[in-house]
Amino acid sequence: MVLIEKGSFLMGSDSDEAWEADGEKLVKEVFVDDFRISSCCVTNGEFGAFIHDTGYVTEAEKFGWSYVFQIMLPKSILKRLKPRNVEGLDWWYGVEGACWKKPEGPGSNIKKRMDYPVVHVSWNDAAAYCRWKGQRFPTEAEWEKAARGGLVQKVYAWGDELMPDGKHRCNIWQGQFPLVNSAKDGHVGPAPAKSFRANGYGLYNVAGNVWEWCQDWFSPTWRLTHDEPNPKGPESGEGRVMKGGSYLCHDSYCNRYRVAARTSNTPDTSTGNMGFRTAIDA
Repeated sequence: MVLIEKGSFLMGSDSDEAWEADGEKLVKEVFVDDFRISSCCVTNGEFGAFIHDTGYVTEAEKFGWSYVFQIMLPKSILKRLKPRNVEGLDWWYGVEGACWKKPEGPGSNIKKRMDYPVVHVSWNDAAAYCRWKGQRFPTEAEWEKAARGGLVQKVYAWGDELMPDGKHRCNIWQGQFPLVNSAKDGHVGPAPAKSFRANGYGLYNVAGNVWEWCQDWFSPTWRLTHDEPNPKGPESGEGRVMKGGSYLCHDSYCNRYRVAARTSNTPDTSTGNMGFRTAIDA
C-alpha cells in the first residue's frame, strides 16, 4: 500500500477534452486526509485467495453470464452468440459462463493470468473482498489525488502528452474502434496489473487496462454544491463511480483514460474490463 499524504489538490479538468455531461469539467480544490492505496489493482491470484477462504460466489456466477467484448471471443463462439440488449453497444456479448475465473467464458481460464487484474467483478463483489481484506474502496477524490501522482492539472497521470517520446504509457485501444486493435502497446486485452511505468506516487495502470470501482455513488452535479474535505459523494444513486478507463478506450469513442475522467455503472454489473484497487485509512 502506498501512503498518500494529506493535502489539497485540484480535482476535475477544464481541458477541451473533458466531458461536461459527466461532471468532469468542474475544477475544484479538494482536501483529503492521509490514506494508503494499493499500487496495483487486485489480481486474479489475490481474488482467488479470497474465494478459497470464504467460498464467495460472484454475481456473474449467480446470474450465469457476464459481458465480454467481441474481439476477446474466438470466431467460433462469436457466431453462436447474440448480443445482449445494450443499445448502441453491439460489441458487448453476454456470454454464459463468463466470470472472474473464466474471463472469456467456457474454455478460458486464468492459469497464466494470476498477476492480471481480476475482472468480471461487480461493485458488490469487490466490496465483499474489501471487507474480507479489512480494507475499503478509495473514494473518487482519493483515487484522483493518488492517480495524479503529484502533478497539477495534467491531462494524464504522467503529463499532457499521451505518448511522451513516442512511448506507450498505458494499455488502451490502438487502431479502429471497435473492429481493429493493432495492439501496438503490447496488449489486445488486459495487461498484468504491474505494467508500464508507475506514476509519481508509485501507482501502476491508473490509465487504461481496466476500469476501477470507487466508493462514491455517481452524480454529475453533486460537486457543484459540496465543498467539504474528504468528500464521499452523494448518499445514494443508481451507479457507482468508475475511474481510469480501460483497454477498450480510444479517442474516437471513449477517451476516459484521462486522469479526471469519470463514469459509472450499476453495483451489480460485471464486464471483462472492470476491476478495482483498495485503500485504507492511514
